Amino acid sequence: MVSRGNRWDREMGDDLGNGACPGGVVAVPKVILRPGYSISTIIKGGWQLSGDHGPVDADRAIADMVRFVDAGITTFDCADIYTGVEEKIGRFLADLARTRGQDALNRVKIHTKYVPDREQLALVSLAQVEAGIDRSLARLGLEQLDLVQFHWWDYSVPGHVEAAGHLSTLRGKGKINLIGVTNFDTLHLAELCNVTDVVSAQVQYSLLDRRASGDFATFAQDHRVSLIAYGVLAGGFLTDCWLGRPDPGFEFENRSLVKYRLVIEEFGGWALFQELLTALRAVADRHEVDVSTIALRAILDSPDITAGIVGARYADRLIRTLRAFEVELTDKDRIQIDAVCNRAKGPHGPVYGLERDINGRHGRIMKYNLNEGDDRMAADLQGKRI
Repeated sequence: MVSRGNRWDREMGDDLGNGACPGGVVAVPKVILRPGYSISTIIKGGWQLSGDHGPVDADRAIADMVRFVDAGITTFDCADIYTGVEEKIGRFLADLARTRGQDALNRVKIHTKYVPDREQLALVSLAQVEAGIDRSLARLGLEQLDLVQFHWWDYSVPGHVEAAGHLSTLRGKGKINLIGVTNFDTLHLAELCNVTDVVSAQVQYSLLDRRASGDFATFAQDHRVSLIAYGVLAGGFLTDCWLGRPDPGFEFENRSLVKYRLVIEEFGGWALFQELLTALRAVADRHEVDVSTIALRAILDSPDITAGIVGARYADRLIRTLRAFEVELTDKDRIQIDAVCNRAKGPHGPVYGLERDINGRHGRIMKYNLNEGDDRMAADLQGKRI
């Protein structure tokens, strides 16, 4: 078990220091979520390590995590439903403690999720929530989880407020440092803010999808809820490799590409998407960088967003990612990008509203019961269910 101290005794000075970046790249800024707790403004995403995106060389992926830390990206995102990812990060943390020591370990923040299966929502209890948190602690090899992001699949099944209360109880027991949410809309986020301190909300946000702007972002700011954006590069669509390519349709090797191709359709279709890529390429040419660098910089500049998650199996494109901190977008750049984005037809509706419709095209690709089959969880539920 890796010991990292309780939530009150970490050195704020270490947390607030900028990471040293390779090759003279500008340092990665840090942002404070709560006193004594700060994160890098770029977070390394973990979904790509689950295997849904293709084969993963676990040893290489774990070794490359150190390269992210050395570059100043010291915050990692994962989830209990990302198969095998918490275990991989647990191995990384153990290796980091052994090779770099306690100070290096204390600078790293791990954001995981608690996602009860859709079919089990009606059965969620304190015992069930604690079993899930204990499972993440064991997988990560930690005594306390830095940030647990809570998700609830179906608002028509009551219990999300009580489940958030259970997480707060476990925070009181020292098993959790901070509590956040993922994919909650304004109404239901407000309910949770009444029962616990919600530090952050993870939301899908990119140049293609700004559903989290407006009322949701305003509520979040008013209640000290930091927005952490995922999908900032739309699963890799907001990159040079898609510029000028014909519409591939919707048949892809992984769900991530299907998911974001559907977002492109909501945005206005393939033709308008190509116009956006063309505009981004023109801006990128002026700054001598890639399209992805401009797309990422634009989101990091948004007043709605505190930090952005960039998914990566390995560190191959790390330097390109870091170049986002070298770019300062001009008024001309923003006008050129907005000229296309302002013509978007969607997506519309509340945060994650399209994805919650299990019969809709966005919801049909989701996997809702990824914790089922876990023998330990099943045993806990069987033994503790009332």
